[in-house]
Amino acid sequence: MDRGKARTTVVIPNHNGEKFIDECLKSVFSSSVNVDVIVVDNGSSDGSIGIIEEKFPKTRLVKLDRNTGFCHAVNEGIALCETEFVYLLNNDTVIMHDTIKQLENTMDSYKDAFSVQSKMLKMCDKTHVDSAGDYYCVMGWAFSAGKDKSASYYEHGVKRVFSACAGAALYRMDMLKKIGFFDEAHFAYLEDVDIGYRARINGLRNYINLDSEILHAGSAASGSRYNEFKAFHSARNSVYIIYKNMPPVQILLNVPFLVVGFFVKTLFYIKKGLGLKYVNGLIKGLDMCVSGKYSDNRVKFKPSRLLTYIMLELELLAAPVRKFL
Repeated sequence: MDRGKARTTVVIPNHNGEKFIDECLKSVFSSSVNVDVIVVDNGSSDGSIGIIEEKFPKTRLVKLDRNTGFCHAVNEGIALCETEFVYLLNNDTVIMHDTIKQLENTMDSYKDAFSVQSKMLKMCDKTHVDSAGDYYCVMGWAFSAGKDKSASYYEHGVKRVFSACAGAALYRMDMLKKIGFFDEAHFAYLEDVDIGYRARINGLRNYINLDSEILHAGSAASGSRYNEFKAFHSARNSVYIIYKNMPPVQILLNVPFLVVGFFVKTLFYIKKGLGLKYVNGLIKGLDMCVSGKYSDNRVKFKPSRLLTYIMLELELLAAPVRKFL
């Protein structure tokens, strides 16, 4: 069956993904639409490269000599794309037959879409959601809608989200080139919220198509849901994302909310036995903001975007209600 010319390149970052990469690539190459496939290997020391080379010769394999982080790896892949869209996909996933086709259709229907995410279901229990879109709130928290909830609450349709989870999201290549690729200062965690935030500031939208489904094992790279690596980088990047995307007046306005938010998160990580790592991450994030090293990465405020900033602020204020309900 002729599936037509590829409109989408699937970019998969891989680091020691021997356990998952075989099933992941099998599902990608079984897609109902033709796709190009790029795997960017982050210095793997296991047998995952051998599996790719032996079983999936149509894959374009980029070998990096060390673990450069999620952002650099996907940027390497994105830079090689020659298609209309790029689908970023974690290596610990399995996609359904029509997953990518559903996303392409959404892009065709929503011309303001910067990204469209697939619904991510738990691989160990596909009746429950792993992610139904990312949200960001005035307390400095990013969170996944539907996490651990019944999939029956998230069955069909297209919905707006604050940002798409880059573990399974389709992006427009022309818009990526316009607003910039993933910020490699993040290394990992919140980079997808940051790029979605930048898109929103530029007047674009992010969506999830609940009919586009994948199965996700989760925490394949870091090893567990809560760990020292995640505690440090999520704390550091949660400070950096504010510095990057909020004008100074908006930061000042939100300081009371942010103080409460970071305090509550600190207590949470203390309870997990990771309090020191989280606090060290906050300190490093503040250092990133005052050092001047990353000042060129900030989104420049433009008076023409004032209404956009106001609408985004209202959305950030409303987001805690969404999280707790």
